[in-house]
Amino acid sequence: MILAEPLTYMNMSGEAVRELLRYYKLLTNDLILIYDDIDLESGQIKIKKEGGSGGHRGCSSVISSIGSQDFLRIRIGIGRPQMKYNVIDYVLSGFSQSEIPVIENAIENVSDAVRMIVDGNVTGAMNKYN
Repeated sequence: MILAEPLTYMNMSGEAVRELLRYYKLLTNDLILIYDDIDLESGQIKIKKEGGSGGHRGCSSVISSIGSQDFLRIRIGIGRPQMKYNVIDYVLSGFSQSEIPVIENAIENVSDAVRMIVDGNVTGAMNKYN
């Protein structure tokens, strides 16, 4: 298993993912993309086998760069900003003290879900965390 965090901006992360797949000679369906999602409640997890980007620019970049939608995605909810926040500022800001335990728990759950997926139990992970 390779865990990678692209050093590119999120909207250009597909370039890094494409090169990672090429370098390690991996198929697109070997990829598990983990990213934030403002359309999910903070800490909520959704696992999806394939499909579109759902408007997430980082996921769009990956789809465009690798030429496929055939990969697993794990979305971690960060919730929507309140009216006073610009979406970009909200996504780039840190978590509040009350959000930190929720996000830490979500990260633990994502780690467990990835283990299940790597062990071949995608359906079990989806049933447990979706």
